[in-house]
Amino acid sequence: MLFARFMTIYGHKFKSAFDDDKEIIIAKREWALSLAGYEEDVLVLAIEQTKRQYSWMPSIAEFLQLMDQCQQSFGLAPAEQAYAEACRHATAPSHHPWSHAAVYHAGRETGWFELKSLPRQATQGRFNQHYKVLCQRVLAGENLDQVQATALPAPNNDNLFALIDQWAKQVEMVPELAQSALYFLHLPKHSPLRRQLYIRSKSVYLALSIPVSIDELRNQLI
Repeated sequence: MLFARFMTIYGHKFKSAFDDDKEIIIAKREWALSLAGYEEDVLVLAIEQTKRQYSWMPSIAEFLQLMDQCQQSFGLAPAEQAYAEACRHATAPSHHPWSHAAVYHAGRETGWFELKSLPRQATQGRFNQHYKVLCQRVLAGENLDQVQATALPAPNNDNLFALIDQWAKQVEMVPELAQSALYFLHLPKHSPLRRQLYIRSKSVYLALSIPVSIDELRNQLI
């Protein structure tokens, strides 16, 4: 669809940009890879903007800039910018005036503790997936208030953070280290990763009684 529109808009200028059909096929493949993840609504808006801004067919880089600008017209920041915002304000998300509700919901789905504690490689991919789904809903006209009420229920981990900090004081451990050691308590009870992280914490902190559950953590607190 994109190349058909370009051919209509630019006529012989479009045809002169390619030597033969084989080159067009290669170009289509590169464009398709570059535009993966963008919604059709944004693509259509970018094409309309292209007609006004470029007298020749734009490069991929130029068109991607237009795509980001059109996405922002819905109030949605590019994924990289949204991820940076989520990481910066993961410590107190309820006190930050978010650029868009989609950023907040994507951060909450990824996990505030993970965003502020784990490296980029461990969190950015997950955040981008959640953010992409939310952007699709916004572009489709869905109200994020409805998403918040139904599709994105947010677990409240504030109490668990406080319990772990209290446990850290009791065992004389740095709070950040304790949060890392008991991170598995944030995961679903039957998660294989939770079990794996629990076993690792037990092997690392042999002198401590690592609680296997939140109830056991509460029982250990004096």
